[in-house]
Amino acid sequence: MEENNDLNFNNRVDLEKLKDAVIQIKAELSKIIVGQEHFMDLLIVALLADGHVLIEGVPGVAKTITAKLLSKTIDTGFSRIQFTPDLMPSDVLGTSVLNMKTSEFEFRNGPIFSNLVLIDEINRAPAKTQAALFEVMEERQISIDGHTYKMKPPFMVLATQNPIEQEGTYALPEAQLDRFLFKIDVGYPNLEEEILILKTHHDRKGILPQTLVSPLLSEADLLEYKNQIFEILVDEKLMTYIAQIITKTRNHPHLYLGGSPRASIAVLNASKAYAAINGRDFVIPEDIKKVISPVLRHRIILTPEREMEGMTADKVIEMIVQSVEVPR
Repeated sequence: MEENNDLNFNNRVDLEKLKDAVIQIKAELSKIIVGQEHFMDLLIVALLADGHVLIEGVPGVAKTITAKLLSKTIDTGFSRIQFTPDLMPSDVLGTSVLNMKTSEFEFRNGPIFSNLVLIDEINRAPAKTQAALFEVMEERQISIDGHTYKMKPPFMVLATQNPIEQEGTYALPEAQLDRFLFKIDVGYPNLEEEILILKTHHDRKGILPQTLVSPLLSEADLLEYKNQIFEILVDEKLMTYIAQIITKTRNHPHLYLGGSPRASIAVLNASKAYAAINGRDFVIPEDIKKVISPVLRHRIILTPEREMEGMTADKVIEMIVQSVEVPR
């Protein structure tokens, strides 16, 4: 008990409002989503850390509905794009249309011009359409016909993909994967959670899930909370700890490709946001451990030999984290 008082006393940044908002958002999502506590935490962390999220899981594990419900808790713009093999870049970004009255071309915004953008089955679109997202995900702008169009903040891409059905899909290029802050793997619920899912579905009596979730945050609130993330303290020893983990991925015998400096920055930003949602204005090693796998699992590539042996990215990440001494 005394330790908690010390933490509150030492907080330079008042994180009470932020922490309360996170609790309220999770409570709203929990009206519909059963379990998936870490999934919800990571989505909120990504929102605060200004990062994009790739969500992978088999059909029916609430990937899309969770992303849609998160958008409902924030009073901001939302759009959904269903990626298909015949989708063109202009279907995502927008296109110039001739105005017959003025005889001039006018740019018509595509669905990417929103605040929270849900891209369903991102790996179903061909490389040309996926490449259209490179600039907007990294620089929050698009360049078309010699003009640059800025995205209005907040801007976040939530993309889903199915890991099982590979027919008619196109693997995301490494450059695009690297632009996602997290890759979140969503698994099956356990027996107790499955029973609760059935009960909550039965009790809703046909009421749509989206109608049960109310907006909790305004754009101004979200901007204020994002600015607070910049103020979170990170000890230099912890920065060294992050750098050591990422550097080890680059020369590990089980890995063909390691993490880039963007991965290091992603771990830093995510761990600061993770500390903030837990009411702390300083990062501890546990924050880094909580975010390291979702930050790295899509950025590293196993050697073909290890992949054939059934080794996974998460196992290698765990091995690397255990091999690096935790700073005291």
